[in-house]
Amino acid sequence: MSSFEALGLRAETLKSLTDIGFTTPTPVQEQAIPLLLKTEKDVVALAQTGTGKTAAFGLPMLEFLDPQDRTIQSLVLAPTRELCVQIAKDLERFSANLKGTRIVAVYGGASIRDQIRDIQRGAQIIVATPGRLLDLIGREVLDLTTVDVVVLDEADEMLNMGFQEDLTEILEKTPEDKKTWLFSATMSGEVRRIAKRYMREFEEVSVGPANSAAAAIQHQYCVVHSKDRYAALKRFVDADPELFGIVFCRTKHETQDLATALVKDGYNADAIHGDLSQAQRDHVMGRYRARSIRMLIATDVAARGIDVKDVTHVFHFDLPGEAENYTHRSGRTGRAGRAGISLSIIGVRDVNKIRQLERALKTHFTYTRVPGGAEIGKQQVVAYMKRLKSVEVDSEGLEELLSEARAELMSFSQEELIDRFMSLAFNRIIEAQRSAFDLNIDMSRKDHSARAERPSSLERFSTGRQMFINLGTADGFDKGKMLGYICGISGISGEFIGRMLIKDVYSFVDIEPDHFEQVLNAFNNANYKGRSVRVDAAAGGSKGGEPRPTGGGYRGGGGGGGYKGGGGYRGGSDRGGYQGGNDRGGYQGGNDRGGYQGGRQEQSSYRGNNDRPSGDRPARGGFQKKEGFYEPKPKFPKRERKG
Repeated sequence: MSSFEALGLRAETLKSLTDIGFTTPTPVQEQAIPLLLKTEKDVVALAQTGTGKTAAFGLPMLEFLDPQDRTIQSLVLAPTRELCVQIAKDLERFSANLKGTRIVAVYGGASIRDQIRDIQRGAQIIVATPGRLLDLIGREVLDLTTVDVVVLDEADEMLNMGFQEDLTEILEKTPEDKKTWLFSATMSGEVRRIAKRYMREFEEVSVGPANSAAAAIQHQYCVVHSKDRYAALKRFVDADPELFGIVFCRTKHETQDLATALVKDGYNADAIHGDLSQAQRDHVMGRYRARSIRMLIATDVAARGIDVKDVTHVFHFDLPGEAENYTHRSGRTGRAGRAGISLSIIGVRDVNKIRQLERALKTHFTYTRVPGGAEIGKQQVVAYMKRLKSVEVDSEGLEELLSEARAELMSFSQEELIDRFMSLAFNRIIEAQRSAFDLNIDMSRKDHSARAERPSSLERFSTGRQMFINLGTADGFDKGKMLGYICGISGISGEFIGRMLIKDVYSFVDIEPDHFEQVLNAFNNANYKGRSVRVDAAAGGSKGGEPRPTGGGYRGGGGGGGYKGGGGYRGGSDRGGYQGGNDRGGYQGGNDRGGYQGGRQEQSSYRGNNDRPSGDRPARGGFQKKEGFYEPKPKFPKRERKG
């Protein structure tokens, strides 16, 4: 195994590496650094995320740098703000003993005036996102004609984000004889197209099989019903008190909704996505690095450049569309040779996608089960015992309390004290996990015991305990937001909530019978954005058909009703409103005395009944012929065709 001294680096750089604790180069550094220092060709380097690619191109870049020259000598392009900032920080650490070296990061979301000022003070290395760099070029702040080295980091992602034209425009501003180094975790078709388009004759460095997953990462998957993925995620977190992870979703909306639901359920979590300002992103990442939050919920793009130590788990709440994205995601854990777990929480339909990933990445995915209540309880007890053994007792601060406690508990034996302590401390945990159903779907045809252990949705909600709530899509609710709202108000877990019917100004939600009264009571005096929230038990439930509130509601019964109720919109049999009941109907009313598009028998108004039409219209009815109301226009005779 070689050392950095053997790679031909200058003394100042070696001292910086010693100061930050770098002693042995990683495989990609060991292969790439000597090649980049000696070759005149361009270079494509492929290595997994977390294997030290920044040092692999950053250290040779510093070797070519002249600290006395204040012109821009090197340019690094990165797809995201986070990656841009991370690269700049690493280069600053590597060049700490190289006096006169100035590195400036330019990216959107931060003050462009501050970045212009930093550049004008003199910068030899620019680390940039394409959009902000073009903005500075347009302002004639940057001169790239002096650039000797251009690095394209995560270039495939830049193409995916629509930066192809930007890349072309930027590279046209640089000298033709520059060196171009391309670094990526995968050799996808996009990477090959970039190499052919923007690079001269190049050499290739590859560490490990192309497009393979990192060996230090365990790739796992569990299979649950799609609606149980959230409950499964929480159980994995509950079962591992030391878990420190990143959860990936497809969209910004899903990312924020998942983080909000987790926070409402008492978990330390936050989201990072493209809609956040730079200050908000920095705040979230600062909390995550400080471990104030255990789970970071992220999109694929937002997570590029996240370099946080000791991430134990990466969760794929939604599987990515491409194998390359899975590689980038899972590379957030298992960094620098440490072990990590990449766990996909999938439904039955996604099992084939796991098989496709296995073939594409040339690795094996291990099936794992979602922890059950007993396992979660045991892990939490063990973790509590470890904390209890390691706690430092503040005897001075607790002097009075300790003496009183000793006097009160002196009559108990050691065994009795332990028994009582365990019962008091863990009754809550045991009770919470007692009703935890098995979420796993056993994919074996021969053994369906796991599926049988958990009652089906039909069995769990068979008593028809369905709640009406006067909130719907008009209030901005979809199923995800409604789930989070009800869980946040009532304090119950999402696994006790079943089918939802979300309409425009009202909704119906299946609640497990054992928790139904708890949910209803939690909404006493509740309000949403200043409006009173009304909940009620709905008739009909999960047994089929359209549900309705017991006091008249959705396509309701025979009494005076609410919305679509007995007499409301599409009301019941009496006093119907819009599309009302059988008697005295309103708009599209009932069978008697109907309103607009009224009933079939008597006294209809516009488009009235079949027997006594109003106005001068034929039997299907017309406008009422009342004085000052409406007189039908005379019909003009049809024109006769000429010739």
